Amino acid sequence: MPYATALEWQRALVTERRNQPDLDDVLLLLEHPPVYTLGQGATLDFLKFDPDALDIEVCRVERGGEVTYHCPGQVVGYPILNLRYYQQDLHWYLRQLEEVLIRVLAAYGLPGERMPGLTGVWLEGCKVGAIGIKVSRWITMHGFALNVCPDLQGFSQIVPCGIADKPVGSLAQFLPAIDIDQVHQQVATSFAEVFDVQFIHQNPQA
Repeated sequence: MPYATALEWQRALVTERRNQPDLDDVLLLLEHPPVYTLGQGATLDFLKFDPDALDIEVCRVERGGEVTYHCPGQVVGYPILNLRYYQQDLHWYLRQLEEVLIRVLAAYGLPGERMPGLTGVWLEGCKVGAIGIKVSRWITMHGFALNVCPDLQGFSQIVPCGIADKPVGSLAQFLPAIDIDQVHQQVATSFAEVFDVQFIHQNPQA
């Protein structure tokens, strides 16, 4: 799904929940065509190219964090949650998202880790899970990206998340036969466990 389409979808879901706080929460699980996104306060210093010269979309959006890259082979998750029903604590929410990804990796026998002072999930020193969120009136948007089997070359054009000294990796580097459709299901399963919710599965493109 094009990034701009998903962004408008998120914004519409958030607006609905501001007006009707009792609506069900939503988790969007998607893949995007190649796109670079920058957080609202992100610096262009972390781009290694001229945004006007590269034939790839570059978007500045309202999430926190620096620049990141989305492409096919990466599972992107956008939880639209009302944190009043969970905990009104942004640090708690970030750690929960990390826990979701750590459990996904554990389901494949991979030891996902946190890095002190940083947000995201690492695997043997390589960052495989990035997180950037926006929370307004305790309703969340944006979310996480898990590198399953993407072409990592796009990350070479940026300083991912502003972290220059730690490489980006993917699950396929450790499990070459990993199936991204199965990972989508595992992300949903792990998310349901961590946030103690039940999903009604829908495919809006069906």
